[in-house]
Amino acid sequence: LPFFIMPKDEYSDKKKQFWSKEEAVLNIQKYCAFQERCHKEVRYKLIEHAIYGDLLEEIISDLISNNFLDEERFARTFARGKFRMKQWGRNKIKQELKIRDVSAYSIKAAMTEIDGDEYISVLSHLIAKKERTTTFKNQFDKKKKLTDYALSKGYEYELIAEIIGKR
Repeated sequence: LPFFIMPKDEYSDKKKQFWSKEEAVLNIQKYCAFQERCHKEVRYKLIEHAIYGDLLEEIISDLISNNFLDEERFARTFARGKFRMKQWGRNKIKQELKIRDVSAYSIKAAMTEIDGDEYISVLSHLIAKKERTTTFKNQFDKKKKLTDYALSKGYEYELIAEIIGKR
C-alpha cells in the first residue's frame, strides 16, 4: 500500500462500510470536491469501500468527464502547494508525484508552476536559515551539512553548490 493509505486495524470497533453505487458516486464526488486528488487516491478510496472492477472504472471515468478528477490540475496544485508551503525542491516534488502514479506529461506541466527566480530565492533563504541555526566544526562540515539539508528538501546539487559557493 502507498504511504498515504493507512491499513485498517483488524481489531477496531468500526465495521467496514460498503457503499452502493449511488453512495459511492456521491461520497467520492464530495471527496474530490474537498481537495484535489490523484487517480490513485480515489481508486484506493473506492476499493476501501468495496467498489471494484467495471463499476470502479465507470465511477472514475464519470469523475474525469465531470471535472471532479483532473491529473494535470492535481499535479499543478500539488507542486505549487509543496513548493510554497513546505519549500520542497523540484526533485522531491517529482518523486512524490511519481509515487502517486502521475503521468510524465502532468509532472512536466506541474514543474512550470515553479518560478525560477523564486525557486533560487527560496533555496538561498533555506540555506541562510539553516546556516544561522546550526553549529559547524569547520568549513567542510558547514558545506556538507548545508548541502545535505538542501538535497533532503529536493533541490538540485548544482544550484546548491552555486549558492553555498557564494557564501
